[in-house]
Formats: sequence, structure tokens, C-alpha cells
Amino acid sequence: MQARGDSDEARVALGTLCEAYWSPVFEFLRRQGRDPEDSQELTQEFFKRILEGGIGKVSPDKGRFRSYLLGALKHFLADRQRDEGRIKCGGSVEIHSIDSGGSDTSPGLPIPDRSQPAPDAFFDRDWALALIERGLVAVQQSFDKAGKEEYFNVLKPWLMGNSTDLSQSAAAAKLGLSSNAVTVAIHRLRKSFRSAIQAELAATVTNPDDLDEELNYLIKVLS
Repeated sequence: MQARGDSDEARVALGTLCEAYWSPVFEFLRRQGRDPEDSQELTQEFFKRILEGGIGKVSPDKGRFRSYLLGALKHFLADRQRDEGRIKCGGSVEIHSIDSGGSDTSPGLPIPDRSQPAPDAFFDRDWALALIERGLVAVQQSFDKAGKEEYFNVLKPWLMGNSTDLSQSAAAAKLGLSSNAVTVAIHRLRKSFRSAIQAELAATVTNPDDLDEELNYLIKVLS
């Protein structure tokens, strides 16, 4: 809602959204068969278009921001394809056979593998990963602010599911805490992380009732 309009506050809010979700857009373009350089250029152009044009009359009660962003990206790509199609055939257009497997200098046409999930599913997963990363950063910053950087670094594996290399007793020894205190600290860390993720999700939905649904969807796409 803050990102709508032409005020300085709207531009800052929109810039924050674009920065937060740059990665899902880039990865979506990469999975369409584009090389990294082309994908990066298109991602920059896409967000430049959003930043210059704003969100406009988008009604947030008609969908979640991730759906809006993916729809806007597809619309952008359709416009690009339409503009490129206006170039006269045989001009600067390189023609490939429909069954072309490519050559030493050209990769040929990217044929989608229908045995793999649709690009939209990958977009949602990359969206979820971006949310997780932002949640981690928010929690880490809160620990840093409290002067407990070491606590976060030691206990972080219990958030990421890779704590098998370090036992709670070893973590307790590292932090100079009792085993019970470490158990409590891990519980509080997970609670803070969940709150951070909920805060990120809350910024992309209008109805608070949608929050739990989005959280459940987040878990689903990550699994």
C-alpha cells in the first residue's frame, strides 16, 4: 500500500520491494533458458519499468504480491516478445528449425522439459527462499544489536535444519551456558525467526486472515 503513488515514501517502499524480490525474478528468467547476463539485464529492465511506472491502480485485495509480481513479469516478457516480433523477418532475426538442437555458436531453441515442475512453481520457491533469507537477516540484526552475535552464529544451525554436526551440549559449552539454557535459547530463536517470517509475509498481504495461509504455502513450496 505504501508503494502506491508518486511520493518519496512510495518510491522508497517500492524500491524496498524490488530489492527484496530481485532474486526470484532473475531465477525465473534463468530457468527459461536465458544466460546469466541476459537474465540480469532483463531483471534490471523489468524493475526499472516498475520503479518508473509504479504499481498504479493494482488492487491488493485481488491477490498476493508474489502473484502480482509474477503476473507483471509475464506481461513484461510478452511486451518484449511482441516488440521483438515487429522486426522484419530476415532482418536481425536469427531463424532456427523447431527441432534445432543448436550448434557450436548457438544453443538452439530452449525446449521445456515437461517432466519438471512449471517455472511458476520455481518462482514461488525462490520467493520463499528470499523470504527465509530476509527473516534470517532480521533475526541476526536483532542479535547483533543486543551484542549477542556469537549466540546467533552458534544456534543458527537449529533454524536451518543442519544442526547434526553440533550437539546442544557442545553449543552450551561454546556459549558458557547450561544445556537447559541452550534449549530455551533455541526455542526463543525459533520463535523470533517465525515472527520475522510472519512480518515479511504480512507486508505482502492485505487481509490478516491470509497470513496463516501464506505461511502454510511457504512451508509447502519449500518442501
